[in-house]
Order: sequence, then structure tokens, then C-alpha cells
Amino acid sequence: MTRAVARSSGRSSTRTSTRTARTARTSTRTPTTRSAAARSTAARMAVGRAATALGQWLRRPLTSLHLVLGVFGLLTLFGLVMVLSASSVEAYTAGGSSYSVFTKQLLFCVPGLAMFYLGLRIPPRQLRALAPVFLVVCVVLLIAVLAVGVTRNGSRAWFAVGSFTVQPSEAAKVALTLWGAHVLVVRRAVMHRWKYALSPVVPVTVVLFTLLVLEPDLGMTVTLGIVLVALLFYAGAPLRLMAALCGGAAAGALLLAMTASYRMSRIIAFLSPGADTDAAGFQSRQALYSLAGGGLFGQGLGQGSAKWDYLPNAHNDFIFAIIGEELGFVGAFAVLALFGTLAYAGLRIATRNSDPWLKLVVATSTTWLVGQAAINIAYVVGLLPVTGLTLPLISSGGTSLVVTMFVFGMLANAARHEPEAIAALRHHGQGRLARILQLPPPEPYRPVARPAAARGVR
Repeated sequence: MTRAVARSSGRSSTRTSTRTARTARTSTRTPTTRSAAARSTAARMAVGRAATALGQWLRRPLTSLHLVLGVFGLLTLFGLVMVLSASSVEAYTAGGSSYSVFTKQLLFCVPGLAMFYLGLRIPPRQLRALAPVFLVVCVVLLIAVLAVGVTRNGSRAWFAVGSFTVQPSEAAKVALTLWGAHVLVVRRAVMHRWKYALSPVVPVTVVLFTLLVLEPDLGMTVTLGIVLVALLFYAGAPLRLMAALCGGAAAGALLLAMTASYRMSRIIAFLSPGADTDAAGFQSRQALYSLAGGGLFGQGLGQGSAKWDYLPNAHNDFIFAIIGEELGFVGAFAVLALFGTLAYAGLRIATRNSDPWLKLVVATSTTWLVGQAAINIAYVVGLLPVTGLTLPLISSGGTSLVVTMFVFGMLANAARHEPEAIAALRHHGQGRLARILQLPPPEPYRPVARPAAARGVR
């Protein structure tokens, strides 16, 4: 009994001494240490609250629409500012006004916004019905431009309309996306068979390739190849077919590069940048110098030196270099973040839609927009040979701006046709802006009965 009491008293004294030691250690902490711990705890709680709020916002039915509209507005405004900054010197040298290129880009925003509104307003069923007509018109225009088009930078790819030029090959990407999705969705049950996966989308695309090569416009041919691969991939074509097409495309690109001296010079400049002395190598090196000179925060908007005749096409193909020079890594990362957000929003819309044609159109459109941006940025930073592709909504280029705005309108339209978005808009109303724009309420998707001939295909 006495031993038990002694053991109990020993344990109690041990616990008391342990608490005393802990209290002593706590009391020896400096106010700075306690303040740092409190700040760390508060920061973790703030991050947790922000993550929770973001998760709740992403679960809302209209989040996809807000993401698309936000990216569209930011890229458009940012592009106009950067075109003004990058083109001011060249515009003043050529025409005596620093605002001529910017004014032209701003004027193209008017039809661009009209096309955005059209893409936002037109019902998906009607847009799908017009896809074959749109493709035929684009083929006719690509043939006509070879006969009566104007030549710029060695390529006959533009129609002259007064002081403006229009490039029909930009619209061909959208036409192939809409029509190709229509054909492949009808055949989605037999996409595992090569005959139905290839015909007629691949032969029609080869015709478009041929017309573009005759201009010649290798950059647009690459973009059209991205459209074709994306259509087949999202439609469920066999991976062996995809590998064969990619192999054939690589061989064709190599053959085209070897048949033209200016294309071969770009390949040589990419493989041996230090040994090349022609214009292609000069342009790539100047772009790298511009990016390197920007640092973290850049030299300031409008303060870059590359646009003073050091970097050719500073406001067009190489505008990302001007962004890096004037706005630094922060500005360049902002561009990457916007296109990353576009990729997330587009694939989110494609996943959440119930219309298979709209799914395929949205996924393909998102892929070629983001893919074109990735190629442009990659050759500016020296990861790919120069191909002459523009940075969507940012580079100077009227036709590209108008077509890209139309595609963003289609993406916003598809976001309004998500099943949860349709239910929310019908339950809570469309809102003041939708009423001002007179947007029709989105209709739920109703499957179309397949023809007997298509049902009989195995």
C-alpha cells in the first residue's frame, strides 16, 4: 500500500515537473517568435479560406462563362496596349504617325466584337447546319486568293479591301472545326475503323493543306494540322492512326522546309543559332536579347529598345519578346496564365456539355487557340523554329483578331449551354446584360435521331 502511494506520488511529481518545464520553455519564447508563429497560423488560415472560396466559386453553374469572358476581355485589352507599344516606332517611321498600326487594330475590333456577339447569340443547331456552307465558302476564297490576292512577305494570302487586307485562311480553321466535328460526331460509333475515321475529313483537310502550301503559308498549314489532329483525337480515333498522321505531317513539314530556301534558313538558324547570320537567325537572337533585358519587372511599358528597328515584326510574330522586355517575367507569366486559364475553361466547357458536337467543337477550338499561342511563344524563346504564327488576340493582325473573337463567342455560347447553366439561367433569369444584348435563352440538348444508313454501319 505504501509502495503504491509512493509510485503514484512519483508519477504526479514527474508530470508536474514536465508541465513546469513546458511552461518555462513557453515563457522563454520571445515576443518575435510568438508573433511569427501567429502570422504563420494566420497565413495558413487565410490560404485555407481562399482555397475554400475558390472551390465554391468553381462549382457555380456560370463559372465557365465568367472565365471565358474574363480571359477574352483581358487578352483583348492587353493586346491593344501591347500593339500600340510595339508598333509605335515602326508606324512612325513608315507613315509619320505612331498610332497608325494601333488604329487599324482598333478598327478591326469593331467587326471582331460583332462576330463575338454573333458567336455568342447563334443557336448551336443553326451553327452546325451552316458548317458545310461555311467550309465551301472558305475553299472558294482560298482558290480565289491565289488568283487575285495580294502578295506580302512572299505569300499571296490576302485580299486587298481599300487600305485593309483580309486573310481567308484564318476562317478556314473555324470552318474545318465546325464541319469536321459535324462529320465525326455522326460517325463516333465507328471511329475505331480507319476508313470511317479518315474519310472524308482527312481528304478535305489535304485539299486545304494544298491550297495553303500554294500561297505559301506554312504557319497556317501547321495550325490547320493541329485542328485535324485535335478533331480526330477528341472524336476517339485509334492512337495508331494518330501516330501515322503525326509521322506523315512531320515528314511533309521536313519536305516543305527543304524545298524553300527561307524555310531551310529558319531550320538552320534554330539548330545552329550562333553560326547563322541571315535574317531568320538575327530575328531569333534579337528576341532572346529582348527577353533577357526585361528581367523580373521589365524596363517599363513603352520603354523597350528592341522595337527601334532591332527586332523585325515586333508588333506581330514577336510581340511576346516585347512583352518580356517591357513588362518582364511578370508580364510574360501573366500571358501564360491567361492562356492556361483558357485551356482549363475550354476543356471544362467541353466536359460539362451534353451536346457531343458542341463538346468536339469546343475542345478542338481550345486546342488550336492554346496550341497556336504555345508555338508562337516557343519560337520566340528559341524552343522551335520560326513559323510565323501570331499570338491570338495579342499580335497585330486584323483577320486573326476578328476570327479569334468569333471563336471566343462560340466558347461563351457553349458555356451558356452547359446543363447546369441552362437550369440556373431559367430559374434565376438571364440578367440585365443578357437582356440588353437580347440573347435567346439557351435550349437543352435533344439528341437527333440518326439516319437508318448510319445506324446500319458497323
